Amino acid sequence: MKKIAVVGLGYVGLPLAVEFGKTRHVVGFDINETRVEELKSGQDFTRECHGEELKEAVNLEYSSSFSDIRDAQIYIVTVPTPIDSVNRPDLRPLEAASKTVGNVLKTGDIVIFESTVFPGATEEICVPILEQESGLQFNKDFACGYSPERINPGDKVNTLTKIRKITSGSNSEAANEIDDLYRSIISAGTWKASSLKVAEAAKVIENSQRDLNIAFVNELSVIFDRLNIDTLEVLEAAGSKWNFLPFRPGMVGGHCIGVDPYYLTHKAEQVGYNPQVVLAGRRINDNMARYAAKSVVKRMLQNGIDVARSKVGILGLTFKENCPDIRNSKVVDLIRELETWNVTVSVADPWANPAEVEHEYGLKLVDMSNLQELSAVIVAVGHDEFRKMDMAEFRTICPAEGAVFGDLKSIYDKQSLRDAGFDIFRL
Repeated sequence: MKKIAVVGLGYVGLPLAVEFGKTRHVVGFDINETRVEELKSGQDFTRECHGEELKEAVNLEYSSSFSDIRDAQIYIVTVPTPIDSVNRPDLRPLEAASKTVGNVLKTGDIVIFESTVFPGATEEICVPILEQESGLQFNKDFACGYSPERINPGDKVNTLTKIRKITSGSNSEAANEIDDLYRSIISAGTWKASSLKVAEAAKVIENSQRDLNIAFVNELSVIFDRLNIDTLEVLEAAGSKWNFLPFRPGMVGGHCIGVDPYYLTHKAEQVGYNPQVVLAGRRINDNMARYAAKSVVKRMLQNGIDVARSKVGILGLTFKENCPDIRNSKVVDLIRELETWNVTVSVADPWANPAEVEHEYGLKLVDMSNLQELSAVIVAVGHDEFRKMDMAEFRTICPAEGAVFGDLKSIYDKQSLRDAGFDIFRL
């Protein structure tokens, strides 16, 4: 069997390398030497693979040295594809990975990309770099594939092998080989797309669709708040019809839903079309964190709380529950908006890495025991640790008269919050 090199050992690359490493020779490559050493010691900070899973990958080795991937015949690129400060695709990690692979590429090799991109990016951005660095000719000396990642960080049910995998190749022979490769580990099966562009487009609209559905219920939440109607009660009532989709309002962060639509709109604008619906959804969702902060402050003011001298506790910073991933966390926008009101904000999150949070956002996490004398508490992420807290615990850390409770995930019983004396805000 051909040797595989997985380039990038994050939330996507590591589970893939581990699964392939159970049955064939795999090198997991990452330029982050600390990450490589961590994995060699049997630890995974992303918590996507526990120690026993790492041990099962008996044919997997980890490396940050280019020499260890020179003899691979299949390269799978799983690096991040974020956006920049003005929401444009940031392709630098992808371009760098393409250069790395290009420097070791040989005749007969296959390069498969899993990173989320806009339709056409593999052939327009990556292939020219591979050709330039290797001196080889695309579809003559080497082939490419695109098989988009569908990892759901923190999800222990819908894991890699249980999610149907889209595959594609730059020619029929490569398409068949790539499909066979993934079918060897994906128990849910594969879907072989007719071209790289079709596979790229399928990936980018998956999360764009979710983004738009969430934007719709977020807009409903803003409307219903003005009408003094509980959004969750409305959605539950509407959900009694069999075909009503069960989306809930919330802050849309993370590396997929809040990012992928901008890859689609970027390409649309390149070909002369100004997208309306997709960008409208993005505007709504990008504003929800600031809207939530302003709504909490409004209730504090109405209750006679001196906002500029108040302390607000934020529970949760990661982009989703029971997951350490802090990429594109919209809780940060919530914090920044509160700080514009001169509020003293304390943030606690048992899942987030304090050093990573300080490095990425300049924020210092506090222990739950240090949350005291709060005028408002906002549960921004539904970690299990927060779901288990009772009203007495919340009242201990937030004893102020007229205290506001921001239940942004709608995970607590509204009547229990009222009985505890809280003024409630829910999305």
